[in-house]
Amino acid sequence: MQFLDYTEAELRTRLAELKSQHRKLDHELDTILVQSFVDDLRMKRLKKQKLALKDFINGIENSLIPDQPA
Repeated sequence: MQFLDYTEAELRTRLAELKSQHRKLDHELDTILVQSFVDDLRMKRLKKQKLALKDFINGIENSLIPDQPA
């Protein structure tokens, strides 16, 4: 993933938003698990969405780390 078109401040703002969404999905998954009826399809979709968010978060975090000289 390339984030060259964004400033560091924009990336940090987006990163905070994505982390918030990730926490909300985590909470929603926890809520589903305590219910007596678990919707497996919904749970799988939420887990997939959570994983995609985490991958995007990692991409942004990696772009914020300066390159190390060889």
